Amino acid sequence: MQPLANITPLKPAGAIEVRNVGQIFKTTTQDVVALEDVSLDVKPGRFVVLVGPSGCGKSTLLMMIAGLRQQTSGTITISGAPIPEPDPNRVGVVFQEASLFPWLTAEENVEFPLALRGVTKNDRRARAQDALQLVGLDGFGKRHPHELSGGMKQRVSIARGLVQDPPVLLMDEPFAALDEQTRMTMGDELLRIWAATGKTVVFVTHSLTEAVYLADEVIVMSPRPGRIVDHLQVSLPRPRTYEMLSGDAFGSLRDRIWRHIRKSA
Repeated sequence: MQPLANITPLKPAGAIEVRNVGQIFKTTTQDVVALEDVSLDVKPGRFVVLVGPSGCGKSTLLMMIAGLRQQTSGTITISGAPIPEPDPNRVGVVFQEASLFPWLTAEENVEFPLALRGVTKNDRRARAQDALQLVGLDGFGKRHPHELSGGMKQRVSIARGLVQDPPVLLMDEPFAALDEQTRMTMGDELLRIWAATGKTVVFVTHSLTEAVYLADEVIVMSPRPGRIVDHLQVSLPRPRTYEMLSGDAFGSLRDRIWRHIRKSA
C-alpha cells in the first residue's frame, strides 16, 4: 500500500492554484515580459476580481487559467489538475464582447458548445432553456442577437458560459461596453447568479467601484511585467447594496486600490 504521506490530496472542484507563473511574448525585435512570478490561490465558491493598469497582464492571466494560452513558466491547476487546454467541464469563459452568432437564436447560441460535444438536441435544448432562465431571459430564447439589448446579449453570453455547468467561471471585462446604469444592473444580476450557482468566479475589470462592489477579494496588479502588489479582502456584507457605495468602508477599499494604480501611472 502506498504511504499516506506520498498521496496527493484531491483538490475541491473550483479551486484555482497559480504558482510562480510568468509569461514572455517573443517578438521579432525583443522579448516582452508580460507577467512575472505571479502566485495566487482562489478557494472554491469565491468571487475574485483582478484589477490593474492597462497592459499589466490581467487578461493574459485569465486566458492562461482558462487553458487558452500556456504560461512560459510556473504552474496553474484547476481542481487540482493542470489546464493545458480549454476544458469546459472545469472552466467557462465570458469575454468582453458577447460574440454571438447573428444567424442563431439566443437559445441556439447557448446550445452551441453542447452541440459541439455531441449532446442530443433535446438535452441541449433543455439545458439552454434552464441557463437562459437562470440569467433572467426566460421567454427570449427564440430572439436573434439583433433583437436583444447590449445587456441581454451579455446575459446570453453568461448563459453560454454556464450551460456546461463548470465549477469555475472566468469573466474578462464582460460589462465594459455597457452604459453605467446597465452595468450596475448586470453586476447585481451576476451576483444573483453567483449566489444561486456557487461557482468560483474570477472577474477582470478596470472599474474600481465595480471591483469592490462585486468581490470577496480584489487582486491588484502592477504595470508590466505584471505582478501582484496587493490582495484585499472585501468584508462588506452581502447582499451588496447601492448605499454601500457612499460608505466609508467602501471608499477606503477603493482608495487603497487607486493608490496602487496612481503610483504606477
